[in-house]
Amino acid sequence: MRIIMGLLSRTGAAWAALCLLLSSLSVPPAAAAERHGLPAPAVAQTFRNPLNPSADPSLLYHEGSYYLATTRGDRIGIWRSHSLATLLAAPEHVAWQDNDPSRNIQMWAPAFRQVGSRWYIYYTASDGVDANHRMYVLESVGNGPMGPYTFKAKIADFGEYAIDGEPITHNGQSYFVWSGPGRGQGGPAQLYIARMSNPWTVTGERTAIPADGGCSEVREGPTPLYRNGRTFLTYSTCDTAKPDYQLWVTSIAYGADPMVAASWVQHPGPVFWRDDAAGVWGPGHHSFFRSPDGTEDWIAYHGKNTSAYTYSFRTTRAQKFSWNPDGTPNFGRPLPLGTTQQLPSGDPGAPTAAINDFDLGTGQNQVQYSATWQSGSGCGNQCFQGNDHWTGRAGATATIRFTGTQVALLSVRDWGNGIAAISIDGSAEQYLDYYSGIRVGEELNYLSPVLPAGPHTLRIRVTGARNPASGSTVISLDRIEVYG
Repeated sequence: MRIIMGLLSRTGAAWAALCLLLSSLSVPPAAAAERHGLPAPAVAQTFRNPLNPSADPSLLYHEGSYYLATTRGDRIGIWRSHSLATLLAAPEHVAWQDNDPSRNIQMWAPAFRQVGSRWYIYYTASDGVDANHRMYVLESVGNGPMGPYTFKAKIADFGEYAIDGEPITHNGQSYFVWSGPGRGQGGPAQLYIARMSNPWTVTGERTAIPADGGCSEVREGPTPLYRNGRTFLTYSTCDTAKPDYQLWVTSIAYGADPMVAASWVQHPGPVFWRDDAAGVWGPGHHSFFRSPDGTEDWIAYHGKNTSAYTYSFRTTRAQKFSWNPDGTPNFGRPLPLGTTQQLPSGDPGAPTAAINDFDLGTGQNQVQYSATWQSGSGCGNQCFQGNDHWTGRAGATATIRFTGTQVALLSVRDWGNGIAAISIDGSAEQYLDYYSGIRVGEELNYLSPVLPAGPHTLRIRVTGARNPASGSTVISLDRIEVYG
């Protein structure tokens, strides 16, 4: 959660104002099409990860919408969408920025909680010095997750490093759990718990919760899960930048005292971990949500599409999980990025489509290449459906015709990538640098502004230019997401 690539900026005050207006009006794409005399696009009941290009997700469903908050560094940002399928295209709403220099930098890991008619966001922040991280609480003015929020308090300050705190409820009592120093180490090496007297105050002493993890350096992101009379405390272990970042579980039975360390029962081994064959590394720092109809359990987490040691390129993903016969959670294995999944039960769906770079032609949802493009499966599990197209030849183009209101490009970024020029419907070109010092696949490289409902043409041109750090001018085309 140290460094996180945010969504590529959308330029222009007019675009920002339009995003805000559309978000507040919440006009469904089908209604927008009807207003313009166009046929409504077909509603899909599937989605593909990622849901967001940042990390440490807190995701919930409330009164007809999904709400997502992630690590943003200098602010608390929230995204809202009526369907999980369109969350990636939702505009960010900045819910909180702080002018207090003691706590307005390195803002990490926001977590939602509703208490009565108010919403609370728990988060971590510092003055720019990692050792000075402490935990804070925002309180909503109204009764919705979007806020607005006001600063409420610092919470669980025991005079040392503390991150990733959030409440749990056990035996009808609220407790606060978080990560702090332990076992003679600095940083997030130990889980702690303390009683809460209200949503912004802990009372009494803290207790260290025993927590195994397969590595010594990290125990962080504790998150509760309730089932069959037990409170499961799921948490992440190992350095977030490592490909081995993973989830473990400890639990406590109803009636047992969580302030007594011996009450906690350690579950053996990781419960959610890297899958090299699937191209997923470092899955962790998660949250749980129920499907809109309340029948399914889902996990939201971040993962990486590279095995390199890096805090960057962590993206938010979600998948359904089940329960074992003994009442313990079964999270399965992390799915490959781009896997088409059924939406949560009760999700209304959305008019979306995925175009692969091999969907060749001049028709709708097809790709037309000019000049010489190479193609193949050399990128393996870092690419959508295991393949992509690429070229470094200046002037080469790829043209995609689609019907919708927005389009996103996800593809490889690499040390050998160059600069592309992108335009829609013949508009002025926007230049995008596809360079990265680390090779990563299915990265969100471009998200268009909101477009009038109807047919559009997206054109990608290879400029032949490159970042001075790049080894070549290659541009990759892989997955195109269309929003109706």
